[in-house]
Amino acid sequence: MEYLTSEERLLALRGPLLDWYRRTARDLPWRHTEDPYRIWVSEIMLQQTRVAAVLGYYGRFLEEFPTVEALAAAPKERLLKLWEGLGYYSRARNLQKAAAVVAHRYGGAFPADYETLLTLPGVGPYTAAAIASAAFGEPVPAVDGNVLRIVSRITDCHDDISAPAAKSAVRTLMAAAMPDSPADCRIFNQAAMELGAVVCVPAGPPECARCPGAELCLARARGTAPELPVKAAKKPRRVEERTVFVLAQNGRVALRRREKNGLLAGLWEFPNVLGTLDEAQAAAQLARWGLRPEDWLRRRTARHIFTHVEWRMTGYVLRAAGDGGFLWADRAALAERAVPSAFAAYLREAEELLPESDGAPPREGERAEGSGT
Repeated sequence: MEYLTSEERLLALRGPLLDWYRRTARDLPWRHTEDPYRIWVSEIMLQQTRVAAVLGYYGRFLEEFPTVEALAAAPKERLLKLWEGLGYYSRARNLQKAAAVVAHRYGGAFPADYETLLTLPGVGPYTAAAIASAAFGEPVPAVDGNVLRIVSRITDCHDDISAPAAKSAVRTLMAAAMPDSPADCRIFNQAAMELGAVVCVPAGPPECARCPGAELCLARARGTAPELPVKAAKKPRRVEERTVFVLAQNGRVALRRREKNGLLAGLWEFPNVLGTLDEAQAAAQLARWGLRPEDWLRRRTARHIFTHVEWRMTGYVLRAAGDGGFLWADRAALAERAVPSAFAAYLREAEELLPESDGAPPREGERAEGSGT
């Protein structure tokens, strides 16, 4: 089928793709609803996160915040706690901002069109299209990495998919291939993303034998599918060395809140400083905080990778005297606060130091001057 244009290929793919999706689609909870609120929550959670990781979070989140009004009114600390482990916490903050807009400006009813959805905080072209199509049957294409990959292979396109012009071209092609009926529009974007997630996969060769578009795929015919899509190499991540302190005293551990802006803004963390400190340097840092080490327990290294930076951490687990201006949290208080997964190894260390909660309120100090990040 070398003679087909790119537009003709994708139009011809539409029928087999929809049939394949109806037969084989994974049974995911957000696919059983046309409620824009539930679809929106799933789409935000799924950004840069695996489906398997989202499944548990999705149910718990909707159980606690079943409506957009409930989300808009949620205590921020509780919202972030429920998001703990999903990462990219700005998504949760934007969810609440958008929920407030929908609740107050639109009376709790989501805008039913793509252009208005785009005005909500944290809702970009992909998310707006996903909601508009799945909830309202609007014929607008949702183009994510999966869709960029399958279109690149179906059309044997070697343009850099990270370039805005390439993304725009794919949106144009997919817009022309959108079904005519709202019922089919509701699942067409999902079908394209499903194909990229389970068949035309990013890691390893595509599973062409299972693909409903195999006979239409120009890259398969030419043997170029494993080379596609073309994407510019990412810049190497910046490496940042940190020293983390898990400090315990009187059945409590020290926490502090991160700054309001920047990476992991406003979340809780274990006290830490830039650089890798040996034990003598660590003791000097404790002294600057007004603390005195009493019992050095363990040294624990850990690593966490963000999108643009990698933390390489050296941690000291110890008992200390003094206040340091930190929040000293017992087990219950620790459980209520959102500690990002970057500190997961140290959270486990802290939990091992804590007795079962006695219900006593934690002592909260002021942030110490010169306390690092």
